[in-house]
Amino acid sequence: MLQVYDRVLGSGSEETLVALSILVIFLYGVMGILDYTRGRVMARVGARFQSALDERVFDVVLRKSATAPDARTQSGLMDLEAIQRLLTSPLLMAFFDLPWTPIFIAGIFLFHPLLGWLAVAGSVFLIAITLANQLLSKRPQLKSAQAAQAATRASDQFRTDAEMIQAMGMRTAALRQWQHARRASLAEQIKTTDVGGGFTSLTKTVRLLLQSAMLGLGAYLVLQNEMTAGAMIAGSIMLGRALAPIELMLGQWQLVQRAQSGWHALAALLSAVPPERPHTDLPKPKARLVVKSLIAVPPGESKPALANVGFDLPPGYAMGVIGPSGSGKSTLARCLTGVWAPARGSVRLDAASLDQYAPDVLGTLIGYLPQRVHLFDGTVGQNIARLSANPDAAVVVAAAKKANAHEMILALPDGYDTQIDVSQQRLSGGQIQRIGLARALYGDPVILILDEPNSNLDNVGSQALNTAIREAKADQRSVIIMAHRPAAIQECDLLLVLENGKAVNFGPKDKVLETMVKNHRQIRLASTRDGGVT
Repeated sequence: MLQVYDRVLGSGSEETLVALSILVIFLYGVMGILDYTRGRVMARVGARFQSALDERVFDVVLRKSATAPDARTQSGLMDLEAIQRLLTSPLLMAFFDLPWTPIFIAGIFLFHPLLGWLAVAGSVFLIAITLANQLLSKRPQLKSAQAAQAATRASDQFRTDAEMIQAMGMRTAALRQWQHARRASLAEQIKTTDVGGGFTSLTKTVRLLLQSAMLGLGAYLVLQNEMTAGAMIAGSIMLGRALAPIELMLGQWQLVQRAQSGWHALAALLSAVPPERPHTDLPKPKARLVVKSLIAVPPGESKPALANVGFDLPPGYAMGVIGPSGSGKSTLARCLTGVWAPARGSVRLDAASLDQYAPDVLGTLIGYLPQRVHLFDGTVGQNIARLSANPDAAVVVAAAKKANAHEMILALPDGYDTQIDVSQQRLSGGQIQRIGLARALYGDPVILILDEPNSNLDNVGSQALNTAIREAKADQRSVIIMAHRPAAIQECDLLLVLENGKAVNFGPKDKVLETMVKNHRQIRLASTRDGGVT
């Protein structure tokens, strides 16, 4: 603009105009190539950053979710994605362009000091708006994110239990509860948008006003013969270039705030769960499980759920764990699988404490059937093979046969290749539980831990379960069964009785049951003598 207004129009030289046009085309071409290259570089920087942390964050989320899940844990992967989006966004380019703002302003000073001071005042004002935006929108942004997470959690819960909600006529109540969370989320989003939108509009208005003020002041200086018309136009354009990064940052400041909050949350999450330390490979242990003075405290609580529990389970034996609801049976299962670390005491597998085994190695040594069995998207065979990428078909079938689920699986539409869609589950509870038992038996584990294994089984399924337990004992494995129903402990040799987190009896099954029956009779006789109802 400076050259065209001051040289070309004044001299009428077309050759100069052509030369300037060629130069401008070349420079804009170089700028376009550099911008394209910079975008490609930052896209790969963001992808490399996320790829480098994906495995670590996913591992931390799984480990934390298994022990003490919280909102920070649930958002771990989303926090990582928020940082990656910032790294690949045009907003980050604005940070790289920001150091050029003083250079553009210095160029404006060369045209005239008054134009330079006007540019400085405008820049300072826009920076003040940016800081005010950060301070005033931070809290609404946080509340909006929390409300959105609450609405998402409610939606996921209702979607997971949609069948029960439909069957029990809870659809209207569920809809109202979800709408309450959704409306709260929308209200917070509107507040955040109002704050951010207000600052964005103010910034745009101020920037346009500054450019017009630059033209007005420049025109006055031209009239005073203190500068040329070309400098007036060039100064206005340079001011636009100087303020463009500030306007872009303010317009997308929510992206910065989300990435900033994600960075802090991710740093706290990774600090709370350090990487797994390396473990020395140990030989495959014998199926001997020794628990001494075990005290277990649920994460986030101070009261122990288990207190001074101990037993010795030799290979080839099955032990039943019975007790009323809340007595600590599932807590014991979590400790025996290594999911929860003991607060005190020890759990040893063939003389080695569980933490001496790498988690993936320990998982192959222990077959676990949780109280609520969940399957994953994939085939039946992949679910039995514990989502192995390249499962051995013979091992999968062998595990199904040990669980007496082979014939049941063959009766499915595609047998072991039947696709399971978690969102459209068509298997019965008994079928899911038998597939879960086959998964527990996959890979020849030395210890089987079964938490309420017959809760969804019919008579045929219960007989199949008892057969699987007998075969495991014959193979010199150890079996632990948490049970409410007597049929589940039919094949047990030992019995552990829990009450309020304490072991009140342990020994051979028949002897423990006999003791319990005697105590029950004594209580009944005492109640009769005291005039109680028998």
